[in-house]
Amino acid sequence: MYRAVTPGPGQAAYPGALEQKARSLIGRPVGVSLKNGQGVSGVLCSVESGQIFMMQYLYHTQFATFHYAFQDIADILPFPACQYGPLY
Repeated sequence: MYRAVTPGPGQAAYPGALEQKARSLIGRPVGVSLKNGQGVSGVLCSVESGQIFMMQYLYHTQFATFHYAFQDIADILPFPACQYGPLY
């Protein structure tokens, strides 16, 4: 019997969906949810060889490029827009 399966959080709807999503976010600030429960954020620089490359802030004036394999990534989310005006 066929049963439709809705992907849960961090599960791609089809193979390559996460990679396609990542490619659409290149150059933007993103948050990356890793399957081990950790999260990282930075600017998504590129997607190649089954992994993403992100520029992350270290400290003072130092930034570094880190890479994460798609097999270790649960989801990639773009940063939301800032709210302008008074916050009351």
